[in-house]
Amino acid sequence: MSVFTAATDQSLCAPLPVLGKDVTVPLVTGGEVTYAALDYAASAPALQRVWDDVTAYAPYYGSVHRGAGYLSQLSTDLFENSRATVAEFLGCRADDQVIFTRSTTDSLNLLAAVVPADCQVFVYETEHHASLLPWRDARVTYLNAPRTPAQAVETLERALADRDPSPSSRLRSSRGGPIGPALVCVTGASNVTGELWPVKELAAAAHAHGARIVLDAAQLAPHHPVDIAELDVDWVAFSGHKLYAPFGSGVLAGRADWLQEAEPYLAGGGASRKVARRTDGGVDVEWHSTAARHEAGSPNVIGVYSIASACKALTEAGFDNLVAREQQLVTAVRTGLAGVPEVKVLSLFGDDAPRVGVISFVVEGWNSSHFAAALSAEYGIGVRDGLFCAHPLVRTLLGSDPQEAGECGAPEAEPGELPQSRTDSTGGTPSLNAIRVSFGAGTPDEHIERFVRAVKELVSKGARWKYRTEDGRCVPDRGAAQL
Repeated sequence: MSVFTAATDQSLCAPLPVLGKDVTVPLVTGGEVTYAALDYAASAPALQRVWDDVTAYAPYYGSVHRGAGYLSQLSTDLFENSRATVAEFLGCRADDQVIFTRSTTDSLNLLAAVVPADCQVFVYETEHHASLLPWRDARVTYLNAPRTPAQAVETLERALADRDPSPSSRLRSSRGGPIGPALVCVTGASNVTGELWPVKELAAAAHAHGARIVLDAAQLAPHHPVDIAELDVDWVAFSGHKLYAPFGSGVLAGRADWLQEAEPYLAGGGASRKVARRTDGGVDVEWHSTAARHEAGSPNVIGVYSIASACKALTEAGFDNLVAREQQLVTAVRTGLAGVPEVKVLSLFGDDAPRVGVISFVVEGWNSSHFAAALSAEYGIGVRDGLFCAHPLVRTLLGSDPQEAGECGAPEAEPGELPQSRTDSTGGTPSLNAIRVSFGAGTPDEHIERFVRAVKELVSKGARWKYRTEDGRCVPDRGAAQL
Protein backbone atom coordinates (compact mmCIF):
# COMPACT_ATOMS: atom_id res chain seq x y z
CA MET A 1 0.00 0.00 0.00
CA SER A 2 1.36 3.44 -0.91
CA VAL A 3 2.53 5.74 1.88
CA PHE A 4 1.03 8.60 -0.09
CA THR A 5 -2.51 9.91 0.02
CA ALA A 6 -4.19 11.17 -3.11
CA ALA A 7 -3.41 14.83 -3.81
CA THR A 8 -6.24 17.19 -4.55
CA ASP A 9 -4.00 18.86 -7.15
CA GLN A 10 -2.51 16.24 -9.46
CA SER A 11 0.29 18.66 -10.45
CA LEU A 12 1.75 18.10 -6.97
CA CYS A 13 2.68 14.56 -8.01
CA ALA A 14 4.92 15.59 -10.91
CA PRO A 15 8.62 15.95 -9.98
CA LEU A 16 10.76 18.30 -12.05
CA PRO A 17 12.79 16.36 -14.66
CA VAL A 18 16.40 15.87 -13.55
CA LEU A 19 19.47 14.25 -15.07
CA GLY A 20 20.05 10.66 -14.01
CA LYS A 21 16.41 9.84 -13.33
CA ASP A 22 16.69 6.66 -15.45
CA VAL A 23 20.19 5.56 -14.39
CA THR A 24 20.30 1.93 -13.25
CA VAL A 25 22.79 0.50 -10.73
CA PRO A 26 23.75 -3.09 -9.91
CA LEU A 27 22.60 -4.72 -6.69
CA VAL A 28 25.00 -6.93 -4.73
CA THR A 29 22.21 -9.51 -4.48
CA GLY A 30 21.89 -9.63 -8.28
CA GLY A 31 20.13 -7.64 -10.98
CA GLU A 32 19.78 -3.90 -11.43
CA VAL A 33 17.42 -1.18 -10.24
CA THR A 34 16.79 2.46 -11.07
CA TYR A 35 18.99 4.51 -8.75
CA ALA A 36 17.15 6.38 -5.99
CA ALA A 37 19.18 9.54 -5.38
CA LEU A 38 18.23 10.59 -1.85
CA ASP A 39 21.27 12.72 -1.01
CA TYR A 40 20.01 16.10 -2.24
CA ALA A 41 21.36 17.91 0.83
CA ALA A 42 24.89 17.15 -0.38
CA SER A 43 24.27 17.77 -4.09
CA ALA A 44 20.98 17.79 -5.94
CA PRO A 45 20.88 16.36 -9.47
CA ALA A 46 20.95 18.96 -12.22
CA LEU A 47 17.60 19.87 -13.70
CA GLN A 48 17.13 18.72 -17.29
CA ARG A 49 16.11 22.30 -18.10
CA VAL A 50 19.45 23.60 -16.77
CA TRP A 51 21.43 21.06 -18.78
CA ASP A 52 19.48 21.86 -21.95
CA ASP A 53 20.11 25.60 -21.50
CA VAL A 54 23.83 25.07 -20.94
CA THR A 55 24.07 22.72 -23.93
CA ALA A 56 22.37 25.29 -26.17
CA TYR A 57 24.83 27.98 -25.04
CA ALA A 58 28.00 25.85 -25.18
CA PRO A 59 28.82 26.47 -28.89
CA TYR A 60 28.75 30.21 -28.21
CA TYR A 61 31.08 29.96 -25.20
CA GLY A 62 33.52 32.85 -24.88
CA SER A 63 35.49 34.84 -22.32
CA VAL A 64 33.48 37.58 -20.64
CA HIS A 65 34.19 41.31 -20.24
CA ARG A 66 36.38 43.46 -22.47
CA GLY A 67 36.38 41.07 -25.42
CA ALA A 68 35.56 42.67 -28.79
CA GLY A 69 34.45 39.50 -30.54
CA TYR A 70 30.82 38.48 -30.98
CA LEU A 71 31.02 35.39 -28.75
CA SER A 72 32.74 37.37 -26.01
CA GLN A 73 30.05 40.03 -26.19
CA LEU A 74 27.33 37.38 -26.17
CA SER A 75 28.89 35.64 -23.17
CA THR A 76 29.26 38.93 -21.32
CA ASP A 77 25.57 39.69 -21.83
CA LEU A 78 24.70 36.18 -20.66
CA PHE A 79 26.89 36.57 -17.57
CA GLU A 80 25.45 39.94 -16.53
CA ASN A 81 21.88 38.93 -17.35
CA SER A 82 22.42 35.92 -15.11
CA ARG A 83 23.41 38.30 -12.33
CA ALA A 84 20.15 40.18 -12.82
CA THR A 85 18.18 36.89 -12.79
CA VAL A 86 19.76 35.83 -9.49
CA ALA A 87 19.09 39.28 -7.99
CA GLU A 88 15.43 38.95 -8.94
CA PHE A 89 15.27 35.38 -7.60
CA LEU A 90 16.59 36.59 -4.24
CA GLY A 91 14.48 39.75 -4.08
CA CYS A 92 17.59 41.89 -3.86
CA ARG A 93 17.34 45.58 -3.01
CA ALA A 94 18.35 48.19 -5.56
CA ASP A 95 21.80 48.79 -4.06
CA ASP A 96 22.64 45.14 -3.28
CA GLN A 97 25.47 43.39 -5.08
CA VAL A 98 25.41 39.84 -6.48
CA ILE A 99 28.87 38.27 -6.47
CA PHE A 100 29.53 34.93 -8.10
CA THR A 101 31.71 32.51 -6.16
CA ARG A 102 32.53 28.80 -6.20
CA SER A 103 30.09 27.69 -3.48
CA THR A 104 28.42 28.62 -0.20
CA THR A 105 31.71 27.89 1.55
CA ASP A 106 33.53 30.25 -0.79
CA SER A 107 30.85 32.92 -0.34
CA LEU A 108 31.09 32.87 3.45
CA ASN A 109 34.88 32.86 3.36
CA LEU A 110 34.66 35.91 1.08
CA LEU A 111 32.42 37.67 3.57
CA ALA A 112 34.75 36.68 6.42
CA ALA A 113 37.62 38.27 4.52
CA VAL A 114 35.87 41.65 4.24
CA VAL A 115 34.36 42.13 7.70
CA PRO A 116 35.87 45.13 9.54
CA ALA A 117 38.88 44.35 11.71
CA ASP A 118 37.02 45.00 14.97
CA CYS A 119 33.87 43.06 13.97
CA GLN A 120 32.47 40.53 16.42
CA VAL A 121 30.82 37.50 14.82
CA PHE A 122 28.02 35.44 16.42
CA VAL A 123 27.51 31.87 15.21
CA TYR A 124 25.39 29.04 16.60
CA GLU A 125 27.23 25.78 17.19
CA THR A 126 24.49 24.19 15.09
CA GLU A 127 25.88 25.63 11.86
CA HIS A 128 27.23 23.60 8.98
CA HIS A 129 31.03 23.89 8.81
CA ALA A 130 30.78 26.24 5.82
CA SER A 131 29.22 28.84 8.10
CA LEU A 132 30.85 27.71 11.37
CA LEU A 133 34.53 27.83 10.43
CA PRO A 134 35.32 30.86 8.19
CA TRP A 135 35.26 33.33 11.11
CA ARG A 136 38.20 31.92 13.08
CA ASP A 137 40.32 35.04 12.45
CA ALA A 138 37.57 37.31 13.78
CA ARG A 139 36.33 37.80 17.34
CA VAL A 140 33.85 34.92 17.37
CA THR A 141 31.17 34.10 19.92
CA TYR A 142 29.77 30.60 19.50
CA LEU A 143 26.20 30.25 20.74
CA ASN A 144 24.86 27.04 22.27
CA ALA A 145 22.32 24.97 20.37
CA PRO A 146 18.81 26.30 21.03
CA ARG A 147 15.95 23.86 21.52
CA THR A 148 13.17 26.09 20.18
CA PRO A 149 13.04 28.90 17.61
CA ALA A 150 12.11 31.33 20.39
CA GLN A 151 15.15 30.24 22.38
CA ALA A 152 17.33 30.89 19.33
CA VAL A 153 16.12 34.50 19.23
CA GLU A 154 16.46 34.96 22.99
CA THR A 155 19.99 33.53 22.98
CA LEU A 156 21.05 35.90 20.22
CA GLU A 157 19.47 38.94 21.87
CA ARG A 158 21.31 38.25 25.15
CA ALA A 159 24.63 37.72 23.40
CA LEU A 160 24.32 40.90 21.34
CA ALA A 161 23.29 42.98 24.35
CA ASP A 162 26.36 41.80 26.27
CA ARG A 163 28.85 41.86 23.45
CA ASP A 164 32.46 42.84 23.88
CA PRO A 165 33.47 46.52 24.00
CA SER A 166 35.36 48.17 21.14
CA PRO A 167 37.22 51.45 21.77
CA SER A 168 36.62 52.70 18.21
CA SER A 169 32.79 52.63 18.26
CA ARG A 170 30.18 55.20 19.20
CA LEU A 171 27.53 52.52 19.91
CA ARG A 172 27.06 51.49 23.55
CA SER A 173 26.35 48.04 24.96
CA SER A 174 23.91 47.25 27.77
CA ARG A 175 26.91 47.44 30.09
CA GLY A 176 27.60 51.00 28.97
CA GLY A 177 30.79 50.32 27.04
CA PRO A 178 31.36 51.17 23.37
CA ILE A 179 30.68 48.39 20.88
CA GLY A 180 31.94 47.86 17.34
CA PRO A 181 30.40 46.25 14.29
CA ALA A 182 28.84 42.81 14.67
CA LEU A 183 27.73 40.08 12.29
CA VAL A 184 25.35 37.19 12.92
CA CYS A 185 25.63 34.09 10.74
CA VAL A 186 22.69 31.70 10.68
CA THR A 187 21.40 28.86 8.53
CA GLY A 188 17.96 29.04 6.95
CA ALA A 189 17.32 25.29 7.03
CA SER A 190 19.47 22.78 8.86
CA ASN A 191 21.47 20.39 6.71
CA VAL A 192 21.05 17.78 9.46
CA THR A 193 17.44 18.03 10.63
CA GLY A 194 15.91 20.04 7.78
CA GLU A 195 14.28 22.33 10.35
CA LEU A 196 13.59 25.94 9.38
CA TRP A 197 15.17 28.65 11.50
CA PRO A 198 13.38 31.90 12.47
CA VAL A 199 15.44 34.00 10.07
CA LYS A 200 13.19 37.06 10.00
CA GLU A 201 13.03 37.23 13.81
CA LEU A 202 16.78 36.75 14.10
CA ALA A 203 17.35 39.54 11.58
CA ALA A 204 15.12 41.87 13.58
CA ALA A 205 17.04 41.02 16.76
CA ALA A 206 20.38 41.59 15.05
CA HIS A 207 19.39 44.97 13.64
CA ALA A 208 17.87 46.09 16.94
CA HIS A 209 21.32 45.68 18.47
CA GLY A 210 23.23 47.35 15.63
CA ALA A 211 24.43 44.07 14.09
CA ARG A 212 24.22 42.69 10.57
CA ILE A 213 23.18 39.19 9.55
CA VAL A 214 24.17 36.77 6.80
CA LEU A 215 21.86 33.91 5.84
CA ASP A 216 23.36 30.59 4.81
CA ALA A 217 20.64 29.57 2.37
CA ALA A 218 22.38 26.50 0.94
CA GLN A 219 19.59 24.20 2.18
CA LEU A 220 16.81 26.79 2.09
CA ALA A 221 16.99 28.22 -1.43
CA PRO A 222 16.30 24.88 -3.24
CA HIS A 223 13.16 24.29 -1.15
CA HIS A 224 11.66 27.69 -0.26
CA PRO A 225 11.61 31.19 -1.73
CA VAL A 226 14.34 33.41 -0.28
CA ASP A 227 13.65 37.15 -0.34
CA ILE A 228 16.44 39.33 1.04
CA ALA A 229 14.24 42.39 1.41
CA GLU A 230 11.33 40.51 3.00
CA LEU A 231 13.56 38.63 5.45
CA ASP A 232 15.54 41.84 6.02
CA VAL A 233 18.89 40.06 6.02
CA ASP A 234 22.08 41.80 4.95
CA TRP A 235 23.56 38.97 2.87
CA VAL A 236 22.54 35.60 1.45
CA ALA A 237 24.90 32.81 0.41
CA PHE A 238 24.03 29.63 -1.51
CA SER A 239 25.51 27.02 -3.87
CA GLY A 240 24.51 26.09 -7.40
CA HIS A 241 25.01 22.36 -6.87
CA LYS A 242 22.29 22.26 -4.20
CA LEU A 243 19.98 24.34 -6.43
CA TYR A 244 19.86 21.76 -9.27
CA ALA A 245 22.80 23.29 -11.17
CA PRO A 246 26.18 21.63 -11.88
CA PHE A 247 29.11 21.92 -9.48
CA GLY A 248 31.46 24.86 -9.16
CA SER A 249 29.34 27.99 -8.75
CA GLY A 250 27.83 29.92 -5.86
CA VAL A 251 26.45 33.29 -4.85
CA LEU A 252 26.99 35.94 -2.21
CA ALA A 253 24.35 38.67 -2.48
CA GLY A 254 23.61 41.66 -0.31
CA ARG A 255 24.96 44.93 1.04
CA ALA A 256 27.81 46.48 -0.91
CA ASP A 257 29.56 48.72 1.63
CA TRP A 258 31.82 46.22 3.43
CA LEU A 259 32.55 44.55 0.10
CA GLN A 260 33.53 47.84 -1.54
CA GLU A 261 35.67 49.00 1.37
CA ALA A 262 37.75 45.82 1.70
CA GLU A 263 40.68 44.61 -0.33
CA PRO A 264 39.66 42.15 -3.04
CA TYR A 265 39.16 38.58 -1.92
CA LEU A 266 41.44 37.55 -4.80
CA ALA A 267 43.93 39.92 -6.43
CA GLY A 268 44.15 39.75 -10.21
CA GLY A 269 42.71 40.72 -13.54
CA GLY A 270 39.04 41.59 -13.60
CA ALA A 271 39.15 42.94 -10.03
CA SER A 272 41.46 45.80 -11.03
CA ARG A 273 40.36 48.96 -12.82
CA LYS A 274 43.82 50.54 -13.21
CA VAL A 275 47.35 49.24 -12.56
CA ALA A 276 50.51 51.38 -12.88
CA ARG A 277 54.16 51.08 -11.94
CA ARG A 278 55.48 53.52 -9.36
CA THR A 279 58.82 55.26 -9.56
CA ASP A 280 60.00 53.29 -6.54
CA GLY A 281 59.44 50.07 -8.46
CA GLY A 282 56.16 49.11 -6.81
CA VAL A 283 52.66 48.87 -8.29
CA ASP A 284 49.63 51.10 -7.71
CA VAL A 285 46.24 49.47 -8.13
CA GLU A 286 42.77 50.96 -8.36
CA TRP A 287 40.19 48.25 -7.69
CA HIS A 288 36.66 48.06 -9.05
CA SER A 289 33.88 49.11 -6.70
CA THR A 290 31.34 46.81 -8.39
CA ALA A 291 30.91 43.06 -7.89
CA ALA A 292 33.93 42.59 -10.15
CA ARG A 293 36.12 43.66 -7.20
CA HIS A 294 35.73 40.14 -5.78
CA GLU A 295 35.49 38.18 -9.04
CA ALA A 296 39.13 38.22 -10.15
CA GLY A 297 40.18 35.92 -12.98
CA SER A 298 38.13 34.48 -15.80
CA PRO A 299 34.70 33.70 -14.31
CA ASN A 300 32.82 30.43 -14.53
CA VAL A 301 30.34 31.56 -17.18
CA ILE A 302 28.66 28.18 -17.57
CA GLY A 303 28.34 27.78 -13.81
CA VAL A 304 26.81 31.22 -13.48
CA TYR A 305 24.40 30.64 -16.33
CA SER A 306 23.37 27.28 -14.86
CA ILE A 307 22.46 28.97 -11.56
CA ALA A 308 20.37 31.54 -13.41
CA SER A 309 18.66 28.77 -15.39
CA ALA A 310 17.85 26.89 -12.18
CA CYS A 311 16.46 30.08 -10.60
CA LYS A 312 14.16 30.54 -13.60
CA ALA A 313 13.05 26.90 -13.58
CA LEU A 314 12.14 26.95 -9.89
CA THR A 315 10.37 30.28 -10.22
CA GLU A 316 8.35 29.09 -13.21
CA ALA A 317 7.42 25.83 -11.47
CA GLY A 318 6.07 27.88 -8.58
CA PHE A 319 7.41 27.55 -5.05
CA ASP A 320 3.92 27.10 -3.61
CA ASN A 321 3.54 23.97 -5.71
CA LEU A 322 7.09 22.76 -5.00
CA VAL A 323 6.73 23.26 -1.25
CA ALA A 324 3.35 21.52 -1.14
CA ARG A 325 4.64 18.45 -2.99
CA GLU A 326 7.81 18.29 -0.92
CA GLN A 327 5.77 18.35 2.27
CA GLN A 328 3.95 15.27 0.98
CA LEU A 329 7.32 13.55 0.69
CA VAL A 330 8.41 14.76 4.15
CA THR A 331 5.18 13.42 5.66
CA ALA A 332 5.61 10.08 3.88
CA VAL A 333 9.16 9.63 5.17
CA ARG A 334 8.39 10.74 8.72
CA THR A 335 5.25 8.57 8.87
CA GLY A 336 7.15 5.58 7.55
CA LEU A 337 10.05 6.01 10.01
CA ALA A 338 7.63 6.58 12.90
CA GLY A 339 6.29 3.08 12.25
CA VAL A 340 9.71 1.57 13.05
CA PRO A 341 10.32 1.70 16.84
CA GLU A 342 14.05 1.11 16.38
CA VAL A 343 14.42 4.35 14.39
CA LYS A 344 15.08 7.65 16.15
CA VAL A 345 14.71 10.81 14.02
CA LEU A 346 17.03 13.64 15.07
CA SER A 347 15.42 16.98 15.83
CA LEU A 348 16.46 20.23 17.47
CA PHE A 349 13.08 22.00 17.63
CA GLY A 350 10.72 19.01 17.97
CA ASP A 351 8.34 17.02 15.79
CA ASP A 352 6.08 19.96 14.95
CA ALA A 353 8.85 22.20 13.61
CA PRO A 354 8.50 23.12 9.93
CA ARG A 355 11.21 21.53 7.81
CA VAL A 356 12.47 20.88 4.30
CA GLY A 357 13.23 17.49 2.77
CA VAL A 358 16.24 16.70 4.97
CA ILE A 359 15.82 14.04 7.69
CA SER A 360 18.55 12.41 9.78
CA PHE A 361 18.08 9.39 11.99
CA VAL A 362 19.80 6.52 13.79
CA VAL A 363 18.71 2.89 14.01
CA GLU A 364 19.01 0.95 17.25
CA GLY A 365 21.38 -1.98 16.86
CA TRP A 366 22.97 -0.66 13.67
CA ASN A 367 26.08 1.29 12.88
CA SER A 368 24.96 4.05 10.53
CA SER A 369 27.65 3.34 7.93
CA HIS A 370 26.53 -0.30 7.75
CA PHE A 371 22.89 0.70 7.35
CA ALA A 372 23.66 3.22 4.58
CA ALA A 373 25.85 0.70 2.78
CA ALA A 374 23.05 -1.87 2.84
CA LEU A 375 20.55 0.66 1.48
CA SER A 376 22.87 1.27 -1.46
CA ALA A 377 24.11 -2.24 -2.18
CA GLU A 378 20.83 -4.11 -1.66
CA TYR A 379 18.20 -1.52 -2.68
CA GLY A 380 19.96 0.97 -4.99
CA ILE A 381 19.27 3.87 -2.62
CA GLY A 382 21.87 6.60 -2.13
CA VAL A 383 21.77 8.31 1.27
CA ARG A 384 24.54 9.78 3.43
CA ASP A 385 25.96 8.67 6.75
CA GLY A 386 28.35 10.43 9.11
CA LEU A 387 28.35 13.82 10.79
CA PHE A 388 27.37 15.80 7.66
CA CYS A 389 30.05 18.52 8.09
CA ALA A 390 28.12 19.67 11.15
CA HIS A 391 30.04 17.78 13.83
CA PRO A 392 29.07 19.82 16.94
CA LEU A 393 25.37 19.71 16.02
CA VAL A 394 25.23 15.98 15.28
CA ARG A 395 27.14 15.14 18.43
CA THR A 396 24.70 17.28 20.44
CA LEU A 397 21.72 15.52 18.85
CA LEU A 398 23.28 12.11 19.55
CA GLY A 399 23.87 12.92 23.20
CA SER A 400 27.63 13.40 22.96
CA ASP A 401 29.68 16.40 24.07
CA PRO A 402 29.56 18.95 21.19
CA GLN A 403 33.13 19.96 22.09
CA GLU A 404 34.37 16.40 21.56
CA ALA A 405 36.09 15.91 18.22
CA GLY A 406 34.00 13.91 15.77
CA GLU A 407 34.99 11.70 12.89
CA CYS A 408 32.86 10.48 10.01
CA GLY A 409 32.93 7.01 8.52
CA ALA A 410 32.70 3.44 9.72
CA PRO A 411 34.43 2.38 12.93
CA GLU A 412 37.51 0.23 12.61
CA ALA A 413 35.60 -2.53 14.39
CA GLU A 414 33.58 -5.12 12.49
CA PRO A 415 30.72 -3.18 10.78
CA GLY A 416 27.96 -5.32 12.20
CA GLU A 417 25.22 -4.34 14.59
CA LEU A 418 26.79 -1.83 16.98
CA PRO A 419 24.33 -0.10 19.34
CA GLN A 420 23.86 3.56 18.45
CA SER A 421 24.51 4.71 22.00
CA ARG A 422 27.29 6.13 24.13
CA THR A 423 28.68 2.66 24.88
CA ASP A 424 28.42 -0.65 23.09
CA SER A 425 27.95 -4.07 24.64
CA THR A 426 31.68 -4.37 25.34
CA GLY A 427 31.82 -1.05 27.19
CA GLY A 428 33.56 0.71 24.29
CA THR A 429 32.38 3.80 22.41
CA PRO A 430 31.02 3.17 18.89
CA SER A 431 31.16 5.67 16.07
CA LEU A 432 28.48 8.30 16.79
CA ASN A 433 27.24 8.80 13.25
CA ALA A 434 23.79 9.20 11.75
CA ILE A 435 22.01 8.49 8.46
CA ARG A 436 20.56 11.30 6.37
CA VAL A 437 17.91 11.03 3.68
CA SER A 438 17.26 14.14 1.61
CA PHE A 439 15.11 14.89 -1.42
CA GLY A 440 13.45 17.67 -3.34
CA ALA A 441 11.80 18.82 -6.55
CA GLY A 442 13.22 15.99 -8.67
CA THR A 443 12.39 13.08 -6.35
CA PRO A 444 9.82 10.56 -7.65
CA ASP A 445 7.29 9.08 -5.24
CA GLU A 446 8.69 5.60 -5.90
CA HIS A 447 12.09 6.54 -4.45
CA ILE A 448 10.48 7.53 -1.16
CA GLU A 449 8.31 4.41 -1.08
CA ARG A 450 11.34 2.19 -1.78
CA PHE A 451 13.33 3.92 0.96
CA VAL A 452 10.63 3.44 3.60
CA ARG A 453 10.18 -0.18 2.57
CA ALA A 454 13.94 -0.79 2.69
CA VAL A 455 14.28 0.67 6.19
CA LYS A 456 11.51 -1.58 7.48
CA GLU A 457 13.00 -4.68 5.84
CA LEU A 458 16.55 -4.03 7.06
CA VAL A 459 15.36 -3.45 10.62
CA SER A 460 13.06 -6.50 10.69
CA LYS A 461 15.11 -8.97 8.63
CA GLY A 462 18.68 -7.65 8.68
CA ALA A 463 21.12 -7.24 5.82
CA ARG A 464 21.25 -9.95 3.16
CA TRP A 465 24.98 -9.54 2.56
CA LYS A 466 28.17 -9.45 4.60
CA TYR A 467 29.96 -6.08 4.88
CA ARG A 468 33.45 -4.96 5.87
CA THR A 469 35.27 -1.70 6.57
CA GLU A 470 37.52 -0.44 3.79
CA ASP A 471 39.31 2.94 3.92
CA GLY A 472 36.96 4.14 6.65
CA ARG A 473 33.78 3.14 4.82
CA CYS A 474 31.47 0.17 5.17
CA VAL A 475 31.30 -1.73 1.86
CA PRO A 476 29.91 -5.07 0.68
CA ASP A 477 32.34 -7.94 1.03
CA ARG A 478 32.51 -9.04 -2.60
CA GLY A 479 34.11 -12.32 -1.60
CA ALA A 480 31.19 -13.25 0.62
CA ALA A 481 28.01 -15.04 -0.30
CA GLN A 482 24.48 -13.82 0.24
CA LEU A 483 23.37 -14.37 3.85
